Amino acid sequence: MASLVFQCGETRLTQIVCGVVVKGHWNSLLKSNIGSNLTSTTVNQVLLNLSQDGCRESWAFFQWLESNLNHNHSLQSTWTMVRTLTMHKHFKTAQKLLEKIAVRDYLSSPSVLTSLVMTHDDPDLNSQILSWLVIFYANSRMTQEAIQVFEHMRVHGFKPHLHACTVLLNSLAKVRLTDLVWKVYKKMVRVGVVSNIHIVNVLIHACCKSGDVEKAESLLNEMESGFIFPDLFTFNTMISLYCKKGMHYEALGIQDRMERGGIPPDIVTYNSLIYGFCREGRMREALRLFREIKGATPNLVTYTTLIDGYCRVNDLEEALRLREEMEMKGLCPGVVTYNAILRKLCEEGRIRDANKLLNEMSDRKVEPDNVTCNTLINAYSKIGDMVSAMKVKKKMLEAAFKPDQFTFKALIHGFCKLHEVNSAKELLFEMLDAGFSPCYSTYSWLVDMYCDQGNKEAVIGLPDELSRKGLCVDISVYRALIRRLCKLDKIVSAETIFNLMQAKGMKGDSVVYTSLAYAYFKSGKAISSSDMLDEMAKRRLMITLKIYRCFSASYAGDGSILGLFWGHVIERGLISKNVLKHIQELDVNS
Repeated sequence: MASLVFQCGETRLTQIVCGVVVKGHWNSLLKSNIGSNLTSTTVNQVLLNLSQDGCRESWAFFQWLESNLNHNHSLQSTWTMVRTLTMHKHFKTAQKLLEKIAVRDYLSSPSVLTSLVMTHDDPDLNSQILSWLVIFYANSRMTQEAIQVFEHMRVHGFKPHLHACTVLLNSLAKVRLTDLVWKVYKKMVRVGVVSNIHIVNVLIHACCKSGDVEKAESLLNEMESGFIFPDLFTFNTMISLYCKKGMHYEALGIQDRMERGGIPPDIVTYNSLIYGFCREGRMREALRLFREIKGATPNLVTYTTLIDGYCRVNDLEEALRLREEMEMKGLCPGVVTYNAILRKLCEEGRIRDANKLLNEMSDRKVEPDNVTCNTLINAYSKIGDMVSAMKVKKKMLEAAFKPDQFTFKALIHGFCKLHEVNSAKELLFEMLDAGFSPCYSTYSWLVDMYCDQGNKEAVIGLPDELSRKGLCVDISVYRALIRRLCKLDKIVSAETIFNLMQAKGMKGDSVVYTSLAYAYFKSGKAISSSDMLDEMAKRRLMITLKIYRCFSASYAGDGSILGLFWGHVIERGLISKNVLKHIQELDVNS
């Protein structure tokens, strides 16, 4: 038989191997060296031939090759085996085998999928396998790959299974890719996928993530008119959305609607409603609702939400009383609970009590997180204890926590207050290196520090210093410096930075021109102010409602001067009619 292996063709060899497998003479494949001469093409054909009478022999042969000959199956032969197992309803085994090759063999590539699917002309079977692939990629957070497979199915006329559609949409909603959720959903509808309660719930969940109340309400109305009845998840998602938007009346209306429809609220429902009240400091309503909970048991989230709410309205005593109550009921505080109390202790300057709380966390094996560390860093920075603040930062790094923008902001503020220039700048550079963009307040602290020292040259030279460090200096840096210098009435320095910015080919935006125009106007330089406003009009730089609110708050103490300035701005048409209408409404309500 050994000589026959070399003399016969591929077809004959396939027949021989099939015969050996069917008869169960496995060892003859080893003795005759047939096994060592099997190509991936031959293996694939053997699997196809054996699958005609079921999948028992083909699956046994597939596994035997791996364990006895260390054979690495090709993508094509593995796909054939997945197809055979699926065809004979061995779904779990087929799915496990598919998942093995899903990552390894670039299975989501359109060209690879096309070559595999074309070899087996069975639309239903291909839809089943490709739907599993979508589910696997979506659950593995391989969003791009999941979409590629879905697109392949759509283009080639394979209808994705409903569960695959649900999982894909849900994976997109979880990572807040809301626009993509709607694009994929519309494509699903076009290929004939009919929505059910699970699909609609995912869409409403996506609305909740993006804060789109109008679209969520529209979906709720559509599902009821289409005889898809909302369930507990639907109502809880709507309540959560309303509470986040401060729409308490609407949220309570949903709760009432649930109860009338025979769907009792669960603890998730109550937690959302309590959160909505706590978020706005309405602790009396929050506590009353908490005491009225029925058919559900308050959990860690319930108590933590209330504790955090009381801390935010400066009622630490009630927060601590609730903590005692939760512990009496067998609920142990988590890191979020401790963070709420820790933040309040630090705000009140009770650092010693804060450290006692940290020791308690350590004793109870409650691991601190980024919020814990940032709270401590901010507290130490406020009282000027930068040694302790930097020790906490060091411990953060040792615990594998990454400093975020809040960490750097607190530390820079602390060093600026102490006029420790080098330390403040070092942290600024570190912040930029870490990929965070400093906000206006961060730059304003640096400007204040330099101005307190009478070192205007350092402020003017800051953009170039950042550039020398290899950091990108864009309009946001110049905007922050000019805005702060104008606020401090350092107009000459602000002009210098403005000219340097223009020399580098950067044009000012609405904030830059408004800052300079008002600084000139306030100092009695009417012509210079007018020139700035004229340049804004020429470049069509408009003052938005956000800019108006920001400037009005920042210069609230200037009284009539600010009012006169806004009058000049309006005369030049630098505020749109729509924004002007909002401003007038604000003036009426104030």
